[in-house]
Amino acid sequence: MNEENKGKGSDTFLTRGCCRAPRVFNPKDPIYQHQCCKLDTNNWLKDYESPKSNNQIFIAEVRFKNDHKDFFSYTHELEVNEGEIVAVEAASGHDIGIISLVGNIVELQMKRKGIKQKPDELRKIYRHAKLSDVEKWVSSIELEQQALNKTREMVYDLRLDMKLNDVQFQGDKTKAVFYYTAEDRVDFRELIKRMAEEFRIRIEMRQIGMRQEAAKLGGIGSCGRELCCSSWMADFQSVSTNVARIQQLSPNPQKLAGLCGKLKCCLNYEYHSYADAIKEFPDDRTVLKTKKGDAQHLKSDVFKGLMWYAYVNDRSNLLAIPIDKVKLIAEENRKGIFPEKLEDFAFMKETQADEIRVNQLEGDLNRFDNPKKKK
Repeated sequence: MNEENKGKGSDTFLTRGCCRAPRVFNPKDPIYQHQCCKLDTNNWLKDYESPKSNNQIFIAEVRFKNDHKDFFSYTHELEVNEGEIVAVEAASGHDIGIISLVGNIVELQMKRKGIKQKPDELRKIYRHAKLSDVEKWVSSIELEQQALNKTREMVYDLRLDMKLNDVQFQGDKTKAVFYYTAEDRVDFRELIKRMAEEFRIRIEMRQIGMRQEAAKLGGIGSCGRELCCSSWMADFQSVSTNVARIQQLSPNPQKLAGLCGKLKCCLNYEYHSYADAIKEFPDDRTVLKTKKGDAQHLKSDVFKGLMWYAYVNDRSNLLAIPIDKVKLIAEENRKGIFPEKLEDFAFMKETQADEIRVNQLEGDLNRFDNPKKKK
């Protein structure tokens, strides 16, 4: 490849999760680099060698574009290493991928992803990629962005209610998979007809969810780090509003939603710790009765073990009471005993004016971050 094409190929491969394009004159060029790939994996059993048998069937993890990975089997006659480009079995024809994991770690990876297929049920790795395979693979990848742009124009002309996210050409340049998101079912028969005439290859339309879209395209979350779904998460767990409620988070959809528009997956990370801690708390519907007046629960500080109460006739003053004192007062109330006032049990006191100032400060920061919202 000359310098001009080499630079162009490198830019194209960056969108696939690769740092650079392979050198076509060297089919065994190891282009796999850990800092570039989405859903990267670390083979911590790399230096461990297990005894091999001539009848043993080996399994390797092969990565394709971005988060697309799959497992393939190969025989002992074929020796593969991480980073090598291989030709693998596809539904029709063959595809080209990069070895990302080999050895004993693959079995653990399959178990983590819930794949229970036996080695002889998996698709096969045919061989190391030839020079002609790599050349065809690189040329097909260079067509992906152009095909994606043209297809988006077709979607706009046909007024289809769908969002085209990504396209992946098969390594033998005979098939292209287009990924899209849509709220409802889409009749894209006319679209496929136009695409087949334009690209002269077999077309497959594959619908994905909003979270799968974020994982495939990637991005930076509100925490300032790369999205979990595009860096290490292999499966998605449901996230409910109850998870945010248990963690005493603000019910603000803009703060709880990720780039995909759904509730952030990281809300699940600390949920079980909060759920265990909150078991020690009394019912927040409990009304504490004193001679000064009745007090209702407003908020809780889970890990400090505090519950904030305010008198029904005086909402401006909040009192932080330890949970053991709350249980004690509730128990006395059931016996008909009413303490003089809650201030005698309070750990700290807070006024609503403090909260108002905090809310005003947050509003000023939001207006500073979004100048268009200024009046």
